[in-house]
Amino acid sequence: MNFCSQLKNIRSEIAKKGKIIVAYSGGVDSSLLAKIAHDVLGENALCVIIDSETLPRSELDYAVQLAQSLGLNYEVIRMQFLSAEEFVQNRTDRCYFCKKASFTTLKILAAERGITCIADGMNCSDYDDYRPGIAACEEMGIWHPFVDAGISKEDIRELARRMKLSFWNKPPSACLSSRIPYGERITIKNLEMVELAEDFLKCLGFGQLRVRAHGNLARIELLGNDLEKAMLNRIEISKKFRSFGFSYVTLDMNGFRSGSMNEVLLIPTNG
Repeated sequence: MNFCSQLKNIRSEIAKKGKIIVAYSGGVDSSLLAKIAHDVLGENALCVIIDSETLPRSELDYAVQLAQSLGLNYEVIRMQFLSAEEFVQNRTDRCYFCKKASFTTLKILAAERGITCIADGMNCSDYDDYRPGIAACEEMGIWHPFVDAGISKEDIRELARRMKLSFWNKPPSACLSSRIPYGERITIKNLEMVELAEDFLKCLGFGQLRVRAHGNLARIELLGNDLEKAMLNRIEISKKFRSFGFSYVTLDMNGFRSGSMNEVLLIPTNG
């Protein structure tokens, strides 16, 4: 891929907008878009962080610190997703309601600021997984510059690396609600249990990971080279997880994989 040409085209398209709001989370995708938009439009590129009960505090802190280090024009908007029953029910289309509410809020902000374009960091790779939030984006008219440019997740990381941006290899993250099985209600309690558990594992030096909360059972997903380390620390991990509210602690032998909760959607039913 000609990355120079791709970057030039994206910059050109952003310049045509004049003003833009970037849905910014601190992840690699939105951070790269935010950086490019800022380079092109300066203060006319407003990066907005949606803060809610489902965003880990460590991710919020990281996003704010990164925005400051890049000199971005940014704002943090607080939302309460757990006040919406459609979200709390945790149906398979949960992400649709989350995206719909988030971009409705950004639309209101854009109207107040005289901005007509809202963009996000969605890329071609996002179509490879089950993402009901994409439908909400399409309904709301959200612009996906990376999709238009035919850019994948790997392309984004490579482009960020070539631009010497520190976040190019940041591990992927996701909202805490993605740790709760579909059909199980999302509560402050189970979100806090997951966040505490993941923060603890990170403090022990584990890399990419997820803690999935199946009621009072914790299912830990780790990269292959961390599985043995977890077994060596199993007593400490189990004791700590129990203090967070879990009764049982398990290690997923299949290891870490993004979107593992969607695997149940692919299992055929009998009858």
